[in-house]
Order: sequence, then structure tokens, then C-alpha cells
Amino acid sequence: MAQVTELAMMAFVLRTEQDMAQVHTNREWKGIAVRIMILILTAVCLSPLNPFIGTSYAQEQDTILPGSGIVYPGGYDQNTVGDIKGRVSAIVIPESGPVQLTLIVDKETYIVLASPGWYWKDMDANITGGTEVSVRGSKSVGKDGKLYIIAQELKVVGSKKTLAFRSETGKALWSSGSQAGRTGSQGSGFGSQSGGSGSSSGGFGSSSRGQSGGGSSGKGRGGR
Repeated sequence: MAQVTELAMMAFVLRTEQDMAQVHTNREWKGIAVRIMILILTAVCLSPLNPFIGTSYAQEQDTILPGSGIVYPGGYDQNTVGDIKGRVSAIVIPESGPVQLTLIVDKETYIVLASPGWYWKDMDANITGGTEVSVRGSKSVGKDGKLYIIAQELKVVGSKKTLAFRSETGKALWSSGSQAGRTGSQGSGFGSQSGGSGSSSGGFGSSSRGQSGGGSSGKGRGGR
């Protein structure tokens, strides 16, 4: 009888040790699972495509703008680069797509396609109706018959304020989330080595020292 009791006690102790080991193992797995979840959540929060942050800072995909048929932001053509100078009559800052300024240039009207709204606001552009500006960019005529210019940079006339939207090759500066678009007199604005704004009309074939596509090719709507 005593031997049976001793065997029963040994079996109970062994079972208890096994149960405790199983509990310990489960706790370890739970700890590992918690750490994995923390790492996943951290990666999601730091991702530039984090859905909780929003998509405004993500790199834009090319889209065709309604009405004009212009591809944005990838429709910049170095062969049609020129300069215009005029007065802002209206400005639209949409939730998506480019900021659009209506610019009165002599007897013509241009629609300036600038940057996305969030980048425009980050630069503290503060452009209002009646402001006189010089714009350098890629000119085109939309399917709606209106004149457009995809802006590379914009300068407020009579001040040192220059807003840079694209590089010399037309690459969008906001594609990397850069917020360095605003420059002063030492930046890449008009009057710098990239070439200043030319005649007030900015037509191709003018004396502007802009990029090579603007002077000799005579492409686009020039001489106006």
C-alpha cells in the first residue's frame, strides 16, 4: 500500500512539473507574439504609405486633368519651357491635384499648374489675387483651348520670394516629401544660373535666357 501511494505521489509530481513547463512555454510564446505585433505596428506607423497618416504626402501618380487633358504631374516637357509674367486674378487650392493660378499676361490668360495643395501650404506661398508674379515652366495648350504652364518655379515680382516646384529637368520636388521649395535671392529662382524670366509675354523665340527649349525651337505659342 505504501508503495502504491509513493508511486501515485511521484506520478502527481511529474504531471505537475509537466504542466508548469507547458505554462512556462505558453508564456514565452505569448511574449514572442506580443513583441512581433509591436514590431509590425511600429513598421506600419513609420511607413510613408501609412493609411492612418493619409495619402497626401505619398508620391502622386500621373493623372489626366479633366477638361485640359494635361498629364499631371508627369506632363512637364523641357522642349516647351518658357517664362511668363503677369498678375494673378484667381487661385484654386484643391484637396487633390495641382494648385491652379489664373494669370493675366497682357491680353492672354494662362492657367499655372503649381504643386499639390499640401506642398503649397508647407511653403507658406501666401499668393493672393492681384499679386504680380513671374513663372517659368512648361507651356502647352489644353484640349479646352486654354493656355497652361506647368510651373517649375514662381517668383513674386518686387520681392525676393521664389517658390521652387521642380528641378531643371522637371522632376517634382515634392515627390520625396521635400519641404525646401521656398528660396530667397540665393536660391534657384529667376535671375539665378538657371536663367531669368525674359520678356513679359514669355513666348518662345523671345530673348529669355531660359532653358534651351524656349529660344530657338519656337515650339508652342510664341511671340505673344
